[in-house]
Amino acid sequence: MSSIADVDALLRPATVHTRASVLSRPSSVPAKPGLYAWYFDEAPPGVSVSDCHVTEHGALLYVGISPGRPPANGKAPSRQNLRTRIRYHCRGNAAGSTLRLTLGCHLAAKLGIVLTRVGSGDRLTFTPTGEALLSEWMAKHARVATLEHSAPWELEPAVINAVRVPLNIDHNSEHAYYPVNRALRAEHKAGARARSIWTP
Repeated sequence: MSSIADVDALLRPATVHTRASVLSRPSSVPAKPGLYAWYFDEAPPGVSVSDCHVTEHGALLYVGISPGRPPANGKAPSRQNLRTRIRYHCRGNAAGSTLRLTLGCHLAAKLGIVLTRVGSGDRLTFTPTGEALLSEWMAKHARVATLEHSAPWELEPAVINAVRVPLNIDHNSEHAYYPVNRALRAEHKAGARARSIWTP
C-alpha cells in the first residue's frame, strides 16, 4: 500500500473497537503493525469537528501508528503493535500516550482532573484517579478502527494531512487547530511543573 486510497478500512470501517473489546482477552485488536484511527461521538471541549471526517461512529480526531519508524542508529526496532499500543491508550497514562495527554488537557475542567508530576517528578500524568476518569470518558465516547500495514510510518503523514485530524501533533503543523492544541498542552505542562510532586 502506498497511498491514502488504500486506507478505506480507517475511513469507512466495517468494525470499530470499544475500550471493552480492546482490553478483552482475546482482544478484538490484532497483534500486528499498522495504523489506527480514533472516532469520538462527543468532541472534547474546544475542538470543532466541522472539517473532520465523520461516520456513524463519530468524528475522526486522531490517527496513530504502531510501531513507529525503526531507529536510524542501528538500535532494535520497537516490538509494539496495534494491540499493545491501543491497549495503552485505553488504560495507560498521559506520560506514555500523547492521545491521553491531549484529551486530558482538553477535558481537565469537565472531568475535574489535573496534570501532575509523579514519581521522580519528570513524568506527567493525571494521577490514578484522573486517569481512571479519562478512561471512563474514552469508554463512553471513543471508538478505534485499525488497518494492518507492515510499514505504517510510510502512510502516516499523508493520512494525517488528508483527513485533517485536529488532535495530532506530528505531521500536522498545517492544521488550523495545531497552534491551539500545542498551546493548551504547553499550558497544562507548565502548570504541572509548577506544582509539587504527587505522592500516593
